Amino acid sequence: MRRALALAALGEGRTSPNPLVGAVVLDAAGQLVGEGFHARAGEPHAEVGALAQAGDQARSGTLIVTLEPCCHHGRTPPCCEAVIAAGISRVVVAMADPDPRVAGGGIARLRAAGLEVIEAVAEAQALRLNRAFVHRVRTGRPLGILKWAMSLDGRTALPNGQSQWISGPDARAWVHQLRAGCDAVIVGGGTVRADDPLLTSRGLRAPEPLRVVLSRNLDLPEAAQLWDQAVAPTLVAHGPMDPPAQQEGEARAMATCALLDRLGVERLELAACEPAPLLEALAARGCNRVLWECGPELAASALRQGCVQELAVVIAPRLLGGLAARTALGDLGLEGLDQVQSWRALERRDLGSDLLWELESPKPPADHAGLNTVVKGIARPGSTP
Repeated sequence: MRRALALAALGEGRTSPNPLVGAVVLDAAGQLVGEGFHARAGEPHAEVGALAQAGDQARSGTLIVTLEPCCHHGRTPPCCEAVIAAGISRVVVAMADPDPRVAGGGIARLRAAGLEVIEAVAEAQALRLNRAFVHRVRTGRPLGILKWAMSLDGRTALPNGQSQWISGPDARAWVHQLRAGCDAVIVGGGTVRADDPLLTSRGLRAPEPLRVVLSRNLDLPEAAQLWDQAVAPTLVAHGPMDPPAQQEGEARAMATCALLDRLGVERLELAACEPAPLLEALAARGCNRVLWECGPELAASALRQGCVQELAVVIAPRLLGGLAARTALGDLGLEGLDQVQSWRALERRDLGSDLLWELESPKPPADHAGLNTVVKGIARPGSTP
């Protein structure tokens, strides 16, 4: 199972909306004869690849797989039928599939066909590996990671706004890896105006993650690296554009829309220009994991609305000072220390001279109204696992 989990991890950042899955086949004598992993949505599932490699040696053998084999038709036929047809006698499963189209049905189908099924082997490790997939299926939103870099005194920029670069080259290289494991990278309009970011993995992932700009008033620059769709796709999400909702910047907003349309930048009109509706829309597009690389106000809004489950904080050994210097977060609406949430440390390690601290929320994810939306989003043509 450890080998199957290692294989599953090879698909990191490429399988959404599907989970990460690895599989190993042993022959009747217990010898390794096949292995595989799910490399990309629409391509063969891990079980099918491992069975194909094993061939006739799979008969009367054992399949070890990190996720319950599927029992429904998507872009590919049900894996359960392939397992049964291969003559496998025993299946060892790390975790059940939370997708309501499976949810124990795959295991039941295998047992009904006379196969022995052993469940929950290295279940905790499998759940950790697929935490983003499980979170999206359960809540209707992608798992959100909030990332920032700051000085020892908690500053993310000088009083004059200069912020490039607080962290060193090793930390910046790590950010590219982090983006490569995410389906979308989200910023606000203020970040676009101030930093003109590129927001790519610098080629570590193909295709690059979706670059998302959440802009309430569409006050965006005419020239920006994000508008170059040859580098990576960009989505600009905004609030309703109907006349009653338009405010002072109506002409500017309409001009921005025309510019984006001309450049081929996709626009998404939300019922409310807030983090939660945006994440539900991204989940419907098949995003399992998103990265917030935004300014303090949008970061605080994402936290308040339950859109952040993990933090990735880079601390540089520098002092920026200044009472007016910018910090990572805006107002969280807290009035007492008893309201302050403690985050659970996942990992602390050095990135060159900088310190990386990764944490997760101890709160279990809550179901949201978007659950039906995301299930429909997975099932729509072009998004079916």
